[in-house]
Order: sequence, then structure tokens, then C-alpha cells
Amino acid sequence: MNGENFAASERLVAAAYVRQGAQGRRAHELRLRALLEQGKCPEDGWDESTIELFLHELAIMDSNNFLGNCGVGEREGRVASGLVARRHYRLIHGIGRSGDISAVQPKAAGSSLLNKLTNLIVLDIIKLAGVRTVTSCFVVPMATGMSLTLCFLTLRHKRPKAKYIIWPRIDQKSCFKSMITAGFEPVVIENVLENDELRTDLQGVEAKIQELGAENVLCVHSTTSCFAPRVPDRLEELAVICANYDIPHIVNNAYGVQSSKCMHLIQQGARVGRIDAFIQSLDKNFMVPVGGAIIAGFNDSFIKEISKMYPGRASASPSLDVFITLLSLGANGYRQLLKQRKEMFLYLTSELKKLAEIHNERLLDTPHNPISLAMSLKNLEEHSDTAVTQLGSMLFTRQVSGARVVPRSFQQTVNNYTFKGFMSHTNNYPCAYLNAASAIGMKKQDVDMFLKRLDKCLKTFGKETNKGKDVPKTNDCNADLVKGEPEEPNKM
Repeated sequence: MNGENFAASERLVAAAYVRQGAQGRRAHELRLRALLEQGKCPEDGWDESTIELFLHELAIMDSNNFLGNCGVGEREGRVASGLVARRHYRLIHGIGRSGDISAVQPKAAGSSLLNKLTNLIVLDIIKLAGVRTVTSCFVVPMATGMSLTLCFLTLRHKRPKAKYIIWPRIDQKSCFKSMITAGFEPVVIENVLENDELRTDLQGVEAKIQELGAENVLCVHSTTSCFAPRVPDRLEELAVICANYDIPHIVNNAYGVQSSKCMHLIQQGARVGRIDAFIQSLDKNFMVPVGGAIIAGFNDSFIKEISKMYPGRASASPSLDVFITLLSLGANGYRQLLKQRKEMFLYLTSELKKLAEIHNERLLDTPHNPISLAMSLKNLEEHSDTAVTQLGSMLFTRQVSGARVVPRSFQQTVNNYTFKGFMSHTNNYPCAYLNAASAIGMKKQDVDMFLKRLDKCLKTFGKETNKGKDVPKTNDCNADLVKGEPEEPNKM
């Protein structure tokens, strides 16, 4: 209520009580005002009543919620189900206009304001996470793979002769398909094995640029967050190469916001060389439903070009989800989640190493990977040809999700390109292994339960080995694993 309505209320309720109620309302409004004026994530999280009040205030600014609105167009924010309307807080118009996903809609001032505020808050969080010189970003209602495609299509207009994208190999289908979908030819650069780690072949990248001709290369497509034993690409060196050859550089930072190391690499790459855009998933970094990503960069005009490449209006759901989440957490809450993730990574490292030694295996030495770990499975390889994939099946049927086993012999064809040793990021890694990652939101009980179930599975194999028998097939709820199609927990 406004001041006049509060004054009118004093005719019905004691003035002292009304004034007290007005002061309570004022406390909510001061938070809203600070957000609108500063455009930053609040330090402390908001309570749900303040968030819902703000969303209601935004919704009644949209034409579909005007009292007496008479819509005669084909797109007037009509919703048949009240449940659907409430699910979206009656913010029905979505975001953007036909020519720009970041544009303001005349019929939806509230939804447009939500979109602008979300982008500002997310930009603030990216700076908080370590990329302090980022200048622009926007939330796009597509997962990471399609968001990468949007970036490549935008670059097409800048480099019409280019047909190749140079891509240090990472065995993940979405980022590979993103280049194919955009109509470009991926040039796969195999990784270099350094001790246990798979690292970027910088000489291979530069040699390929010289072979193809810089003008024929659309961009270098690098990766930060990835499964061990692959580690984040050498972003600083790649950024320098891109600057020297005047080639754009797009970074797949799918779940890298939660890692200070990944964000530091992006910051340093932009400082010493060239990074045009970096893309990160909403669900992987902010614990919201799948379906959104953030496209960010250091050049406002280029990020605006990407936003204008998106055809038509877009769903506001991903923006609404991350907006609510970050207001609930506040900057301090998100910092605490980042701190907890680091602590869980150290704990997982320590405990998985102990378990590996008990079973005569070892935790692979991958110090440059700040999120994912890998444990050798040499004994299973020696046991039988199918034991490695059977372990994956056993874990899955015991409700262990996200962990994956990687055999050495698996081969996968993606869009007519055959990857040998698929999922290991190289043609012939020295051993089979198991992956586990410490991602944002993981708790100590998750680690303990995973280790307990993994230990039990490995002991089952040990008993069968001692008996000289083949491992019996499990009651398999994940048949694709046994067939050599392991779960891909990092799908974009």
C-alpha cells in the first residue's frame, strides 16, 4: 500500500498499529530500492516474503496483469492454467524482443526490469567469483552447448571466410556438436600427456593455425572445467596466440564459475591476450533447473551483438530462477557455497586417495584440475574386459550418480568424427579410471556415502577375483553403461 492507503487505514485500525505496519512495509521497500539503485547482488540474502513481494510488484507492471486490460493481439500473455501462471509469478511475457534478447518490451515493463536486474546481479557474481574485469553478460534460455553455437554464429558475420574452429580435445558431445550445428568444421587438437595430466598442445594449436591460415579460422574454442585427468586448457598461452594471430577466442566455462582457479585463468587470459566470450551453465554453477546459461565477455559491443543474434523473444524462466536464487543467497551466501565446495574437494581428494590405496589403486596426480578427480582401475582391467563398465553399472544401481568409469577401449562416433578412447580425452590413456567431482552444493555425507558404496563394489570384485570367477552381472538399471555408453554427468 502507498501512503494514502495507509492513512485511510487509520479510520479502521488504530493509527499506532497502522504506522507500525507501514514501517514493516518500508523495510521491504528499502531493500528493493537498494537493488534498483545499485544493481548488485545484496550482501545478505533476502527472506522469501521480500522476494515474493518484489516479484508481485514486477508482475503487475506487465500488461497481461493490468486491471481492465484488453488484448487483441496474438501474443498477449494469456495463460490457460492458473497453476502455470502461479509457477511463473504471472510474469508471462518472457524477455527481449524479436531483434534483441536484451531489449525492453513495451507491454512488459516488469519482465524487462527483471531481465535487466538479473543480468546485473549475475555480472556482479562473476566479478565476485574472480573475473573482475568482465564488462558485460546476459542470461540466455539455452544450455551451454547451444549458447556456444550462438557465439559461433555471431562470429560468422565478422569472419565470413572462416570455416574452421580449432578445438583442444575434450570428450563431451555437446561442445563438439555446438560447432557442427553452427556449420563449422572442428579441428581437433589432441592433448599432451604430462605425467598423469592431459594438457593443451600449444605447439599443435599454433601449427594448425599456420597450416590453415588465420583468416580461415573462426576461433579457438577452449575449455576450463573438465573431467580429470584432463585439466583446464592453458588459457593464458592460448589467449596470447589468439591475440598474435588476430583470431577470436571462445571459452567453454560450463561449470567453472564455482572454481576460483578456472575464473583466474579467464581473468589472466583476458589480461595478457584475447578472450572474446566465456560461457557458463546456470544449473551447474547456481543450482537451478537445467535450461539456461550466461554469455559474458570483456567487450560490450560484442556481447550485444550476440544478444541480437538470438531470434525472437525468449523464456524468462532461467532468468527468474537465478534471480530468485541469488537474492535468496546473497553475495555472502554464494561465497559460503564456494568455500564449502573447496573444502569438499580437499576432503574428497584425501578420502578417495586412502580408498585407492586400500584397493591397490592410486589417485591420479592431476593438480591442475580444481574440481574433478580420477582413480585408476588397473586391477579391474586385469580382471576382465568388461569389469570396468560393470563397476559403473554397479554404482549406478546403488544410486551413485555423477561418478563415471572410463575404459580404455571405448570408441564413439559423433557427427561422422570418430573418437578413439572416448571420454578419456585422448586416443590411448595409460589406464582405465573412475571420475568423481566436487561440485557446488556437495555435502560431506554425499562424499561419505559415495566412498562407502564404491568400497563395497570394489570388494565384490576382489572376492570374485580370489575365487577365480567372472564377476556376475548386476541387476542393471543402466544397461547403456554395460554396452559402453557411460553416463555423461556434464551434459550441457
